[in-house]
This record gives sequence, structure tokens and C-alpha cells, in this order.
Amino acid sequence: MSRIPLFDPEGMTTEQAKVYAEVVGGPRGRLVGPLRAAMHNPVLADRWQKFGEVLRFNTSLPKRVTELVILVTARRWNSQLEWYIHAKDGLGAGLSADIIEALRCGDAPVFDDPGDADVYEFACQLQQHGNVQQGLYERLHKRWGTVAMVDLSSVIGYYTLVAMTLNVHQVPLPDGAINPLDDLSQSHEGAWSLARLAQSKTALATASVGER
Repeated sequence: MSRIPLFDPEGMTTEQAKVYAEVVGGPRGRLVGPLRAAMHNPVLADRWQKFGEVLRFNTSLPKRVTELVILVTARRWNSQLEWYIHAKDGLGAGLSADIIEALRCGDAPVFDDPGDADVYEFACQLQQHGNVQQGLYERLHKRWGTVAMVDLSSVIGYYTLVAMTLNVHQVPLPDGAINPLDDLSQSHEGAWSLARLAQSKTALATASVGER
């Protein structure tokens, strides 16, 4: 059960009605997830839905890449609803079921595409350290370009906000749905490959010192 009353179209204000119409008339087609909480502040909800529409539907990144980093973010923060929605979207975008299941179980996926492996590592490092190694950044920048690098970090940041909002207000899954994620914090090193990141921590710190 949610910690706060969630938005209901019945009895909405004029300001809420305007935002609601834009959401359901846009690519989402319905109002779900964190917007059910944000709609209590229609100004926030309006900015939120426009920002989210850009980062979910209109970046320069391949849809597969976007969904991969969203799933890493959802797994990192154990965000049940974020995972529930985007595991399905990831399959539709071309992520394999094996990759998605590895992420769900807290294992490092095996990628056929080295570029996808770098994207995964980028998302993991950014979530764990708040930064990424210089060499990794340069490889991705060379492959995707400047605009895509801005898009990539923005998607991760935005879906971290989504995860935090869903978690703190306990926005529920659809009726009858079962939480797809186990809590790995006590029994596993985590879905964002803490073991691999621990090995790279010294390199990341060295790179940061060198840039000062």
C-alpha cells in the first residue's frame, strides 16, 4: 500500500486535468508510476512528464541501450515497479531474456556486443561511484558521440529519481502482480557488479586525482 494517497482522475483540479490530458494523450498513453505521486504538485508533474518523455522516447540512444541502463538503475535501487515495467520494455527493445534475468538475479550479464558491455559498466560505475573511469568514458564517447553521452548520463539520473520516488512512497505494482526483485543487499554483492567495480575503484580514484 502506498504511503500517500495516489492521484485519482476523479475530483482532480483544473491544473491536474491539464497535465493528465497531456500524459494520457502522449506516448505513455496512461498515467503510471511516479507521476501518480507527482500529480499532487501539478507544476512538478508537468515538468516531470515532459522531461521523462524526452529521456524515455526521444534520445539519440538506441532503445536497447536506454532500457539496459534503466534496468541497471532499477536493480541497483531494488525498485520493483520500475523493474516490472522496463523488463518488458527491454525485451521489446531487443535485450535478451538471459541478460535481463542475469540482472534480476544480481549477476553480471554476458554481452555479445562489447559496446553494450561498456554501457552496462558505465551505468554500474556511475551508480556505485558517482563517476566513471576515463578509459570507459572515452570508448563510449568515441562510439556514440557527445550528444549520446549527455543522454546516457541523463537517463541514468532521471531513472534514479524515478526509483527513489517509487520506493519512498511505496507506489504499488498493478493488482495481482508479484514483486519481481529479491533484496540482494544481505546475500549478494549486487546486480551492478560490485566485485568488478571494487577492482576498478583504485583506477577510478587515480584518474580523478590526475584530473585535478
